[in-house]
Amino acid sequence: MKEINSLREALPDMAVKLKKYREVLLANLVMTGEIAAPTFQEERRVEFILNRFDESGLTESSIDDGGNGIGILSGNGKEKEKSSILISAHADTIFPASTDHTMMVTSDTITGPGVADNALGLATLVSLPYILDELGIELKNDLVLLANVKSLGRGNLEGIKFFLDNYEKPISSAVCLEGIQLGRLSYSSIGMIRGEITCTVPESYDYSRFGDASAILTLNEVINKITDMRLPRRPRTSIVMGSISGGTSFNTIARDATLGFEVRSESHQVVQDASQTIQDIVTEVSSKTGDEIVLDIFANRTPGGIPFADPLNKCARAVMESLDIEPRLAPSISELSAMIDKKIPALTLGITTGERTFKTNETIHIEPIFKGLAQVIGTIIAADGGYCE
Repeated sequence: MKEINSLREALPDMAVKLKKYREVLLANLVMTGEIAAPTFQEERRVEFILNRFDESGLTESSIDDGGNGIGILSGNGKEKEKSSILISAHADTIFPASTDHTMMVTSDTITGPGVADNALGLATLVSLPYILDELGIELKNDLVLLANVKSLGRGNLEGIKFFLDNYEKPISSAVCLEGIQLGRLSYSSIGMIRGEITCTVPESYDYSRFGDASAILTLNEVINKITDMRLPRRPRTSIVMGSISGGTSFNTIARDATLGFEVRSESHQVVQDASQTIQDIVTEVSSKTGDEIVLDIFANRTPGGIPFADPLNKCARAVMESLDIEPRLAPSISELSAMIDKKIPALTLGITTGERTFKTNETIHIEPIFKGLAQVIGTIIAADGGYCE
């Protein structure tokens, strides 16, 4: 691995210089963030991103058959020797199109639905060609900028998987951009299943009775049994019951109710065993109550990643150290896992600090963005310059 000290010494000054491009970055952020992009409905946002790529002078920009927005900043190396460095940011959000997507900008913060997850990641993506040109940074390898769709929830990383299955050139390394938190460094993926359990009371039930039949009560029994499941401490394992919905009014017995959940573990086998146990619970409670209970598993991940001592990982930590960014090491279940499945050395990096994630008043802080952006550019330069080989 090449000596990285010269790059490390240059990065603090770069973070200061990047403040010159504040208005460009924030304009891209606000314009991107104010376009609603719920999963499976990202077309308008992706079209906007393609327009920004074109305005930056990228001669290769397109929307692939999976709906992903792609821009390629061609490197100046010899064609036969070049590879691709992939920079990705997911284009979808958890917020429906009916949500007011207005971004509120102050001197210090920006607030709005999806501003952290992932309008800032996308704004960084579309600003990179302009900023690299302004800084006079030329890369030897191609920089592939990807706004991937169908990432969250039932999207199950469909967009990034489609891109990786169909992109024909070799990808030497990859970086996934997330708006927050600055210092995030993910280089591994954990095992995971994501699903819903839906309980429906049969049509034949007599709702005029003062009985105890209710989809909510039945689902509560399922939840209690899941809570009682014995999970190992090693490998680390957890069950996240993240959402519940059901019923229509105070005075009407709930005919249906739904639980959204994830099982996460460092072990693929533990995840599979937990999935089977949950299926057994569903079958048992359904048989006991007579209610229809359906388990729908619609997303899964397998554990994997690059080693802590991998050159790309070491370079990223060196870049962070030079910028006084404290690394926060944590596994990921996002785009990183799709790259791991393809044996591509990859990381996920956060760009700034923020709070109230996943709420309509999600907020990010502006000042730390420039360190975060310098971190991204430093990692790209390291990967391009042979520091991470």
